[in-house]
Amino acid sequence: MEAKNNKKPTYITLFSSAGVGCYGFKASGFDCIATNEYLEKRINIQKCNHKCKYDSGYICGDITTDEVKNKLRAEINMWKTKEGLEDVDVIVATPPCQGMSIANRKMNDKEIVRNSLVVESIKIIKEIKPKFFVFENVPAFMKTPCTDVDGKDKPIKEAIEFNLQNDYVFIAKVLDFKDYGSNSRRRRTLVIGARKELNINPEDLFPSPEKEKTLRQVIGHLKPLNTMGEIDNNDIYHFFREYKPEMRAWVHDIKEGQSSFDNTEDEKKPHKVVDGKIVINTNVLSSKYRRQIWDRVAPCIHTRSDIFASQNTIHPKDDRVFSIRELMLMMTIPEEFKWSNEELIDLNKLSLDEKKKYLKKEEIKIRQSIGEAVPTVIFKKIATNIKKVLQG
Repeated sequence: MEAKNNKKPTYITLFSSAGVGCYGFKASGFDCIATNEYLEKRINIQKCNHKCKYDSGYICGDITTDEVKNKLRAEINMWKTKEGLEDVDVIVATPPCQGMSIANRKMNDKEIVRNSLVVESIKIIKEIKPKFFVFENVPAFMKTPCTDVDGKDKPIKEAIEFNLQNDYVFIAKVLDFKDYGSNSRRRRTLVIGARKELNINPEDLFPSPEKEKTLRQVIGHLKPLNTMGEIDNNDIYHFFREYKPEMRAWVHDIKEGQSSFDNTEDEKKPHKVVDGKIVINTNVLSSKYRRQIWDRVAPCIHTRSDIFASQNTIHPKDDRVFSIRELMLMMTIPEEFKWSNEELIDLNKLSLDEKKKYLKKEEIKIRQSIGEAVPTVIFKKIATNIKKVLQG
């Protein structure tokens, strides 16, 4: 199965966001034939990390359209001509899993197609026939209904079987990634399939278990940040995100594991002032406004890690939300991963004002990308296992 002329193994990614998870394939020595993502700002992050071998491999747009599909086919054909490609080794798909796709939102009830993006991924796998495929999604992924190519509504598991079982053997598992090398909680479904002719047990391709790490082990070595707006001189991504000064009282006195609502004084609880009176914010989840715990595993990272009012965002000791660097460590994103064209300048040599200007422009995009991502180590482990199989 080893590629001719010792060429690198290859992969294609669908719904790749900023490419955080599938950076693990690049780090494991794979060549990316093509990557598809709907949002250009996410594709641009992938470009900063030189994910694809050729610029034409960055395919931005709706994968349900013929235009985008044809770009994908053209890229594969170019690789066959230019690189001697015989088979795509891996397709990785992380499609949004929901009641109906964005593209179908305006259709009437009789025309709604459930989870069309998932089915689109299945169709592409069936057409391209890679040696392996990987799905990553929510825990209920395999039980979630979709409208299959035959027009019937069925669980996604049955759609995969209907379309792919003749050519592939596959296994689905629900894992908490903290037990498999990630530095934060993230309970997700992994589906790994292998072409039957390869005589490979997909079980052997799943990431191996690892002892979980605590927050202290993961981020405890970083510099404490006590001044609002402070940026580590040696790391622009380790900084104290600013907020309204009066809000500091909400978190200053709470201990690890405590919520701002455990404060006894009303002015120290999350609130707003209406007609001169304090109105406590009571419509919140227990995971909000809560200080995290040093000697426990880091929480699941969400897209709104920039605010106290989101889930599990408050540092175990400092009066702030987690910095981008801390989030990167929790999600096992390598230090060399770039969020912009950073190789053009040394961000840590910018003036303080220039650093703040850069972060104001880039921070929310970065935090959202991290919250959407698969921990890099998970796909790196899968990629390493596949590479071992391909090398015999």
